[in-house]
Amino acid sequence: MALISMTGFGRGDAARSGIKVEIELSSVNRKQFDVRINSPRSLSVLESRIYELIHKSVRRGHVQGIVRVGSSGNGNGRRVIVDTGIAGAYVRELRNAASELNLEDDLNVRALLMLPEVVRLEGVSDDAEKVWPLVRKALKNAISELRTMQCREGEALQKDILARLAKLRKRLAQVKKLSPGVVKRYRKLLKERLSKAGVSIGSDSQGLLKEVAVFADRCDISEEITRLESHFDQAEKIIAAKNPAGRPLDFLCQEMFREINTIGSKANNGSIAAQVVFLKTELECVREQVQNVE
Repeated sequence: MALISMTGFGRGDAARSGIKVEIELSSVNRKQFDVRINSPRSLSVLESRIYELIHKSVRRGHVQGIVRVGSSGNGNGRRVIVDTGIAGAYVRELRNAASELNLEDDLNVRALLMLPEVVRLEGVSDDAEKVWPLVRKALKNAISELRTMQCREGEALQKDILARLAKLRKRLAQVKKLSPGVVKRYRKLLKERLSKAGVSIGSDSQGLLKEVAVFADRCDISEEITRLESHFDQAEKIIAAKNPAGRPLDFLCQEMFREINTIGSKANNGSIAAQVVFLKTELECVREQVQNVE
């Protein structure tokens, strides 16, 4: 299974009985899971359901969504509602008042339009429960498109990360090859310095052997190399597994940096130092890519 990116976009729609729902989702990387939905106020009661449906598919990242509800015909998504009950009550009472006050009965449709609550505009999205089946269908379509794009982006991330891990292995192999020569070089330089200082000392001198032994212990990087190789193996296993890989890979990158820093501080060798610079640079690129992995 390839890695999954936290970056993606998806769109879905559904229509029935003159109502059309359109949903757009976009996602970016974030350490935790977070959702922000922009929907009509009348659908605010559905936001928890929308959140749960998205979270079933998306484990980590920041998801933004837009929910649009309108008419599937040529209308503008709103309809005129005439409350004939209220209008009738107005007419009866007003005519009674006109009769008692000897006023002309000139009520007409225009007059009714001016009366409170007789005519109102009602949006097709005002009934949340009625709209929910369409929202759910449109949302599932949007999530499907979003995940498809995230998987496609994840495949590219995986190829890049594995290629960089391979480069890191090669450079670490060079460090491993150079490591034994560090102590030999130090022993040679120490003898040359003592000779220049006029101090005659044999190769089997206890003082020389002790100094070289202390240096060898201080600059020994074999444990760091072993742990770094183990981290590379573990990273590849995590990538090959079916579980979300972003957090464990991020943790491993931190551990790799720690081992590489220790190698750089202990090795005391120019050639190894040059390899350490490359290792840090390449690992930083891996870490940046891992930040986008779910």
